[in-house]
Amino acid sequence: MGFGRFDEQGQMFQILKKDNGDFEATTHRITPFQFLTPIDFRCIYGVGLNYKAHAQETGKEPPKYPMIFMKAPTTTQGTGDPVVIPRYLRSDKVDYEGELGVVIGKPCKNVKPEEALSYVLGYTCANDISARDWQKEKGGGQFCRGKSFDTFCPVGPCLTTADEIPDPSKLTLRTFLNEEKMQESSTSDMIFDVPTLISFLSGSTTLLPGTLILTGTPSGVGEAREPRRFLVPGDEVTVQIDGIGILTNPVVEEIFDEEEAETPKEQ
Repeated sequence: MGFGRFDEQGQMFQILKKDNGDFEATTHRITPFQFLTPIDFRCIYGVGLNYKAHAQETGKEPPKYPMIFMKAPTTTQGTGDPVVIPRYLRSDKVDYEGELGVVIGKPCKNVKPEEALSYVLGYTCANDISARDWQKEKGGGQFCRGKSFDTFCPVGPCLTTADEIPDPSKLTLRTFLNEEKMQESSTSDMIFDVPTLISFLSGSTTLLPGTLILTGTPSGVGEAREPRRFLVPGDEVTVQIDGIGILTNPVVEEIFDEEEAETPKEQ
């Protein structure tokens, strides 16, 4: 495993990790055979209903406070790695959610909005994959179950450092399903912008370096379409954010020994 950086032409060069833990950029060109997630994320926060148009398509009022949920760190996948539709705990309502990911670079607590961006290491593309049946009717009133299946948080392909994006509220995000555009929005449509989210999440709470914040998805999710369009094996989902990159993941289904499967008993 190693580290690399992209230049403006999309070429990749090696980044060396020194014995003292520091990193050094080089001019040695490399060709990676697999992209991992940009970093190992320590904690993943998600934000629900954070785009005005998305709140409208769900028929819900915009929230007065950020709607926060969490995803397990084991959900992360790199670009090119598959999204696996659950079959052991079966879901037939797996949905895509293209999102801007924000990565915290240093510990922050009780941060004011005007200071919040100084704590950002960088930005990345993310896909908050969601099993709507386990998120809602089978989730016990919480989002966590439907959001935390393995592979349900593709992230990448790179981390664009904060100095390259002075204003994260001026980015265009698009999601494609099998090359058909399903979502397109400016991050200016967020109800709570990035500084507000960081300030809110850091209130009486320490955000550690490596924390990933999924800032919400715009309108166009599969559940809100007519007819509904959930992910099926053989699909390919792409999240594209101008100035950051393109995240693409194929969709497969989970394979397991059916004799070992146990269906939770209905209460």
